[in-house]
This record gives sequence, structure tokens and C-alpha cells, in this order.
Amino acid sequence: MSKLGLYVHIPFCRQKCLYCDFTSYVQAEHLFDAYTTALCQQIAEQGGMLCKPPVDTVYIGGGTPSILPLPFIEKILTSLTTKFSIQPAAEISMEANPGTVTKEQLTALKTLGINRLSFGVQSFDDKLLAAIGRIHRTADSLIAVEHAFAAGFTNISIDLMYGLPQQTYDGFASELKQAAALGTSHLSVYGLKLEEGTPLAAAFDNGQLTLPEEAAEEAMYDLMTDFLPKKGLLRYEISNFACQGKECRHNLKYWHYEPYLGFGCAAHSFFQGERISQVADVEDYIKKMLIGASTIAMRETLAQNVVMAEYVFLALRTTTGMDLEKFRQYFNIDFFSHFGVVFNKLRHQGLVSATPKQIWLTELGMKFGNIVFGSFLPD
Repeated sequence: MSKLGLYVHIPFCRQKCLYCDFTSYVQAEHLFDAYTTALCQQIAEQGGMLCKPPVDTVYIGGGTPSILPLPFIEKILTSLTTKFSIQPAAEISMEANPGTVTKEQLTALKTLGINRLSFGVQSFDDKLLAAIGRIHRTADSLIAVEHAFAAGFTNISIDLMYGLPQQTYDGFASELKQAAALGTSHLSVYGLKLEEGTPLAAAFDNGQLTLPEEAAEEAMYDLMTDFLPKKGLLRYEISNFACQGKECRHNLKYWHYEPYLGFGCAAHSFFQGERISQVADVEDYIKKMLIGASTIAMRETLAQNVVMAEYVFLALRTTTGMDLEKFRQYFNIDFFSHFGVVFNKLRHQGLVSATPKQIWLTELGMKFGNIVFGSFLPD
């Protein structure tokens, strides 16, 4: 049986990025203590109820976890290690933003047991960073990675974005070179998506924002997929590249349909066939934990046809694709007897390929993954 993954949501930021629609709060330092207490209470309750199950990945995300003072992070990690059986070789990741960490903080995080860092760099162009509302600048990113290496971290990831306002193909090419030159073992590269309700989306709707043309954005995508593998960063998922053996094991749980528990406001869990989400409002979450009320906002058991579709398209996000025998074992049905018509249509379009043991997205399928994924969903 798969060991559990744990996700811990820290919903605090120094400043909200203009493209972000995640659950996060600014100027909320007064809530740090109460939120950490509520978080540890939820961890204790879940760990006790499940009798300290084995865990091999922990991911502390946000928000910006690195703005939480070290004593609170230590309290959270202590709660996790006390209430769950964290395996000796577990991957324990934490997100951090450049400009929010010092060398001393990073050294302390390493000592506390964090063994993987993910820096939200997004761009190495100061003008682009300002245009999307990031609080750091390029120099901060370079220093953060340098300090992480100096602190003893050997598993470091950085995020980059393409399709940003004012971004050019040549500019993105330069940024990819700078990212590869840093020597980190993992790189996540995402195209900008304008999420409804964000300032960036509003500016675009009002004609105040110009984005790269679709052809230019596609060229950036093609450059990314061609350039990074040549630098030893091999693609293992649509948006993720890593040195061999440095793939994010926690995120692989999502794509391999393995169980995970989420702690904190707006956190999600997938456990024993159920999807569960916590209340999104941070003060509501704290209050409910304090009085012993349920913090669950949604709990659902998915219909079998939806589960099968999710299983397929999550696996297809990875470059290895989906194991047909594992699908048969999981659902007690042959993949082609259920999805044969859909698969044949997608193969005819050049989006998927297969052997008797495996199916996967072609290069074209990776580029137009959403078309593939939607095809498997029930009407």
C-alpha cells in the first residue's frame, strides 16, 4: 500500500501577486500564532485517528511559508513528526520566496529537517517581476539559491513563468539559460493563466495589459521543452523538469493517484476514495478548530466513471504515462474496453501513443494536454 503524503498550507504572504488566485492573506502577522496552533491541533487529531500512519512525503506550501517565523515552522514539524511516522528517507519540501529568507534561516530549516526547497523565482527580469506584482528582484533569487546551497541543500527547485506581460522570446531564452546555470536539480515552468478575479485578469479585460501573441507563447513553450533536457533537466511531467532522481516525489503522488492528507485552511485531501477540502477563510478555520467544530467545507466520493477519468489524465500528465495493467488492477476492467473509442480518436489526432503495456502523451499531446484530459471525462 502507498505511504501517505502530507500537505501543509501556510496562507500568508507579504504581498499578493497580481496573477494569484490561491487562498492567501497579507498583513496577517497577528494570526500566525493562532493559525499554527490550529494547524497543529488538526495534525494531532488526524494522526491520532489514523494511529500514526507511515508518511514518505511532506510538502509545506502556500502562500509564502518562508515568512512564517522559525519557531512556528519548528512547532509544525514537531507536530508532524510526533503524530505521524515520518520515514527516515522522506522528502520534506518547503516553498520559499526570494527576499524572504536569509542564509541563517535556510541553515536553520535544514537543521529542522527540511530537505527540499522550492523557490518562487518566476522570472529573472526585474521589469517582468514588477509587472506581475512580485516583491523580489533577480538579485534576491540568485542570493537565495546561493545561500540554499551554502546551507547544505542538494535538492532545490525553482519556478519560472512564460507568457508574461512584456515578455519576449529572446528574453525567455535568456531566463532559461540563467535558470539552468544556477545548477538546481529541479525546474517548474508554467505558462501564465489569467484567473478570474485577479488584478491581472481585470487589467487585461480593461485593455490595460498586453500579453505575448499565441504564436510567441507557443515558441517559448517549444524552446523550454527543447533546451532544458540538453542541460540535464529531463521532463517528467507537463510543466516539470528534473535531474535524474530529483523528481518531486510529493507531486508524483498527485499524478499517480496516491493518498494524501491536507492540513490548514483551503487544503485538500484524497484519502480512502474521498476528496475533502477545508474551509478557505483563515479566521473561520482558526475559530472552528478552537471550538472543536468541523473545518471540512466539502467531502465527496466520486462516481466510478469520474475516478477512472481522473486516474487516466493525472497519469498522462507524466512523461511515463499510464501503466495499463495497474489500471486494470485498480478498476478491474480493461482500459481499451472502456476508453477504446476515446483513445483511438486521440491517437488518430496524434495526441497519444501506446504499447501493449503503456499509454502516454505524444509531444503534441503534451502541448495540448487539456484537450486530451477533457476527452476522458464523462459527458
